[in-house]
Amino acid sequence: MSDKISIAIDGPAGAGKSTIAKKVAGTLGFTYIDTGAMYRTMAYYCLREGISPDDEDAVSSVCDKIEVSLKYVEGVQHVLLNGEDVSGLIRTAEVGAAASKISVYPAVRNSLLDLQRNMAKTENVVMDGRDIGSVVLPDAPVKIFLTASVEERARRRYNEYVLAGQECDIEKIKKEIEERDHRDMTRETAPLVCAEGATVLDSSNMTIDEVCEAVIGLVKEAGCGDFDI
Repeated sequence: MSDKISIAIDGPAGAGKSTIAKKVAGTLGFTYIDTGAMYRTMAYYCLREGISPDDEDAVSSVCDKIEVSLKYVEGVQHVLLNGEDVSGLIRTAEVGAAASKISVYPAVRNSLLDLQRNMAKTENVVMDGRDIGSVVLPDAPVKIFLTASVEERARRRYNEYVLAGQECDIEKIKKEIEERDHRDMTRETAPLVCAEGATVLDSSNMTIDEVCEAVIGLVKEAGCGDFDI
């Protein structure tokens, strides 16, 4: 049995999981594990190799050629693809769309499952995704389902792209989020669900600080260590 503490944050696309998980991890002194970056990295590999994310057989056939790892440099998470730092290459809309498609494939999910679980065995983590509390870390003492309205999620994603200098259309983003929700909730392997025992937080009308305070309050209630927070 591991004596490490895991905080699982699940929820739909654009709910702010990464932002909240990163901030909570920093407050608690935990390691933030961005599982979405792992799927983006696998998608980036496929796009770079000319493999269509719609071709499940082709994507599945190269999973054993993809090694994804994380490292921290001065507290900043970097994502490595077969030893190459691709942190700055996986945050495009194209890679995000491809990641959405390949993440439903069992071979892709299984290739990352052991990596994610092993990370949680060796250090205190805040891990976000769509099946963390339900599949990856079902025994996590703190499980949260973070959500927000489709309109609010589209607005946030739109602002992210604008700040990154990428051209985008908010109505198109809204449609993509709705389609992503449908795929995530209806896929056969590890569908998006509110895990048993998880607390639902709707962040539509909450600030980042308010959501973080709520999460940390749940950590305190669960008695996960003696944190001076």
